[in-house]
Amino acid sequence: MEIIKKIKALLRSKKGFSSAPWVVVIALAGIMFFVVLWQIIRLVIIAAGVKDAVQSAVISTSVGNYSNVYDGVREGYSGGYRYSGNSWKTSVSTGNVYGRLDQLLGLHSSGGKHIKTNSDGTEFAVYGLSVNVDNAQFAPTTNEIQQFSATSYITLEVPLSFCGDILPPMKIRLCVKSKYTPKF
Repeated sequence: MEIIKKIKALLRSKKGFSSAPWVVVIALAGIMFFVVLWQIIRLVIIAAGVKDAVQSAVISTSVGNYSNVYDGVREGYSGGYRYSGNSWKTSVSTGNVYGRLDQLLGLHSSGGKHIKTNSDGTEFAVYGLSVNVDNAQFAPTTNEIQQFSATSYITLEVPLSFCGDILPPMKIRLCVKSKYTPKF
């Protein structure tokens, strides 16, 4: 509080003190604040968009398994099974999630990463996709009924466009889950 009073006294004094340097410092600090705020908003928007696209790709994989899911649904449990010979066999597919992501986000593959570019260079990259399809038990014996579900993990890397190459890129591991619930 004491420092603020001294600054106010300096700015109000008429003893040859110029407030122009203070105006420049405050303007630069304000610009820096808004640039950092813009960067944070940019990162949140990119992460949300990629997560939505991965979720859409995983859901399309789950929907693609619809024909494999056993029709005899009773009490909400179902799984991907086919009758083969005289027994039931598991029948699930992880689909082509990367292909769907490339289509949704306009990515291209380069060095094991799927990259989105813009006029300034790389906007973001995704890699390390793993999709786990959890098949429900064919005839559960417990009260704990599992559902047909898919869980995917993917790494998102976004280079920061603030301070040049001084700061490392943002890297986060996204987790997306979807479950199949029969309507009828």
